[in-house]
Amino acid sequence: MLFLQVLNKTANPPLTKTWLLTWPEKTLTEKQIQQYNHYLDLRMSGMPIAYITGTKDFWTFSLEVNSHTLIPRPETELLVESALEKISTTEETHILDLGTGSGAIALAIASERPQSQVLATDISHKVLEIAEKNASNLKLKNINFLQSHWFDTIIKKSDIGKFDIIISNPPYIAENDPLLEENVRKFEPTQALISNYQGLNDIRQIIKSSVHYLKPGGWLFFEHGHTQANEVQTLLKTHSFNKITTINDLNHHPRVTFAQL
Repeated sequence: MLFLQVLNKTANPPLTKTWLLTWPEKTLTEKQIQQYNHYLDLRMSGMPIAYITGTKDFWTFSLEVNSHTLIPRPETELLVESALEKISTTEETHILDLGTGSGAIALAIASERPQSQVLATDISHKVLEIAEKNASNLKLKNINFLQSHWFDTIIKKSDIGKFDIIISNPPYIAENDPLLEENVRKFEPTQALISNYQGLNDIRQIIKSSVHYLKPGGWLFFEHGHTQANEVQTLLKTHSFNKITTINDLNHHPRVTFAQL
């Protein structure tokens, strides 16, 4: 991956792993060797490959990422899959993605449901710049972006102007979680990872506020920690949600919960 990154700085069109296997005798210039060694130093420091290359594959596309954005995980594709099952393939659906980061969730849904209208929010202007660039690269027209901390700058509307779907991969890791990898804590944005009250503070805020922004019968979707499913279900019940469902990730850990208002 890093070897290709060095070669592709001057290659047009970009080279592939197949090309490397086809041309094993390819040698690097002195400048390319220096660049490759620099990448190796960064990797040895623990920096994720996605931040070194500036890209991360998610869903069916490659997203631009940087140190301002959380690196999309495979588990989050489960969140997208769950939401797509509730989104019409023929009718216009209004979808809100809270804390969009690189835009991974919003862009995946917008690409799979072109008749939908997606609003993606994030508290960080720098993060939104990356998400907007990814949307532009994918030539998606059915998505808009708004700087907002959760619902703070979203106007409350009548039922007809509310959302059919609200979806989020919020911060859900407790500050003192011993399972949080040191390299993740060191390099990825803390505000996208850590939440107070044992990782449930942001989830609690979103559930409480979402009842004012969902249409009757609308759906709320969350990714959460594998030990948080019971607490999330209890919070949803407290705020009058029903049809509460939790599904496991590929490691058989409870990872996504959704419910209907």
